[in-house]
Amino acid sequence: MSSLRIATRQSALALWQAQHVAALLRRHHPRTEVTLVEMTTAGDRFLHAPLAQIGGKGLFIKEIEQAILDGRARLAVHSLKDMTSALPETLCLAAVPEREDPRDAFVSSPGAKLSDLPQGAAVGTSSLRRQCQLLERRPDLRIVSLRGNVQTRLRKMREQNLAGVVLAVAGLRRLNLDAQISEVLDLDTSLPAVGQGALAIECRSDDRELLSMLAPLEDAQTRVAVRAERAFLARLEGGCTVPLAAHAVLSQSVVRLRGLIGRPDGTRVVRGERSGKADDAEAIGVGLAEELLSRGGGEILASFGRAAPMVPES
Repeated sequence: MSSLRIATRQSALALWQAQHVAALLRRHHPRTEVTLVEMTTAGDRFLHAPLAQIGGKGLFIKEIEQAILDGRARLAVHSLKDMTSALPETLCLAAVPEREDPRDAFVSSPGAKLSDLPQGAAVGTSSLRRQCQLLERRPDLRIVSLRGNVQTRLRKMREQNLAGVVLAVAGLRRLNLDAQISEVLDLDTSLPAVGQGALAIECRSDDRELLSMLAPLEDAQTRVAVRAERAFLARLEGGCTVPLAAHAVLSQSVVRLRGLIGRPDGTRVVRGERSGKADDAEAIGVGLAEELLSRGGGEILASFGRAAPMVPES
């Protein structure tokens, strides 16, 4: 019997994701023993500041990737939205399973919708992308930086008497917490992060046996969509330190990609959309990114260092 070790973060959501992939592997390869290598990353340890101030989302994956490189694990499972646009040279995005709902959700203790909140209400989020779109629609809101895992952010919402928090629908569903969703935000209200709702299975690019084993876990439609989104991200060289969003869908071999670049305070948001053939997914992503840059996105990114930071947690 062969064995596989999966590197994963220790949060409840990360463990659910790794166990989900482990179950898929056992189903397709019943003679393979699959175990988890649980790790704590820099992103988990440094919760004192917004990600934008301490290095971005790469803090969640670098140590996980190192576990593959030094042989402690043979593969890793990530939330795709946590992955940077460029991978280490010897690693690859081996498989992308079918995507969960990519949208954002508004969670409010009294069950209120975003539009129902009173003037000056406090809303929690650790995402500049979400902050930007919230303030564009409701500039009166007070944004409170809220880091931690899903359960921690829900607890802080109650402890700090916040009007609500914005979280990913996918994470809430995977943790059986979707009953707490007050409102699923449509794409016009909150365009998702690149890769949101999708899982990423990463391994060494020269591990041919493992690549073959992972092939049945691949979802072709999800792969095409995230190829377009990640090409958009790579062209902008962005991440958690830049308010940007992109979401693609594939229908009848046509990819439709929507994207945006904005200021953290929501005072300026540049949006766009492109469509094309599935085979041209990367070109669509790059093309949309360049279009947004030419229409004002470049100015936003160039001045980002002078943009208003997130309000500290209080």
